[in-house]
Amino acid sequence: MVNVGIVGAGIRGQMYAQSLAGFPGARVTAVCDLDPRTAQKAADEFGLAAFTDHRAMLERGGLDAVIVATPDFAHREAAVDAARSGAHLLLEKPLATTAEDCRAIAEAVREAGVQCMVGFENRWNPAIRRIHDLSAGGALGDVLTQNILLSNTYYVPTRMIPWAARSSPAWFLMSHTVDAALWVADKPVASVVARGSRGRLAELGVDTWDVVHALLTFADGTTANLTSTWVLPESSPSIIDFQYKVVGSRSAVDVDLQDQSFRHAGDSYTWPGMLGGEIDGRLQGPPTWMVQSFVAALAEGKPVGPGLDQGALVTDVVLAVLESLRTGEAVPLAATPAA
Repeated sequence: MVNVGIVGAGIRGQMYAQSLAGFPGARVTAVCDLDPRTAQKAADEFGLAAFTDHRAMLERGGLDAVIVATPDFAHREAAVDAARSGAHLLLEKPLATTAEDCRAIAEAVREAGVQCMVGFENRWNPAIRRIHDLSAGGALGDVLTQNILLSNTYYVPTRMIPWAARSSPAWFLMSHTVDAALWVADKPVASVVARGSRGRLAELGVDTWDVVHALLTFADGTTANLTSTWVLPESSPSIIDFQYKVVGSRSAVDVDLQDQSFRHAGDSYTWPGMLGGEIDGRLQGPPTWMVQSFVAALAEGKPVGPGLDQGALVTDVVLAVLESLRTGEAVPLAATPAA
């Protein structure tokens, strides 16, 4: 039995608790959140011990693994402390938002001899896994270019996450697509050029980037073009727009991950998708399958991943995106390995 504690009892932390409820070989026993009401609400719903300090949760002992579901910028302290306590880690993506934090987490994990998975959940998305498998199996030939769009409506930065001003579409969304692009291409990144705009969200009290475009150039000269925005109209049929196109030397793939061939017309017109929700009372979808894969691998003594190297690589690329946005210049990534 893998005993699990969760740090961060917001949307993602509660989803992980629900995803593991009744899952064979796993038992969530504790939850921690800085807001005592949030921690207690999750504890009451799932029958857990509630904490407002992750150190107190760790000191109680008995945890084999810890899920860190705190905001993008707030992973380091909980991750380092959990690793030092001997717990394996599942960290929300990105691994961290600074190179220094990445190094601190990696050092703690390696010194403690524990495992660490970074939550790039789209590796459990059937469509993206299929693209990866086509590439890895040679059906695409050489991957010549990728075009990936992942965006949200205004709802996400203005109402869903209260810390949006300390993040951006680059961290919150593009870390997903950077990981996917590297996983599919399986080539080292040589340079990044980024452009974007800001101002509209700032008018609404969230001072961050509205739109980010990034061109990744791989060592062989092939490319991946990524776009993420936080300014889609709230009248959009879904809060997420996700499109993925790959052109290879032998074939091409075009996937609409938003539509999923399901549309619902009623009082409004929606594309709710089919990868989420519940079946027989159990959550389904990539993040659920990811966390279940994590605990199943631990229970069986198998390695987990994507791990520290992949997490640090994605952080390096997103930092380069932000540096290029700041300077207007191309940013080289020397000897960056493939994912």
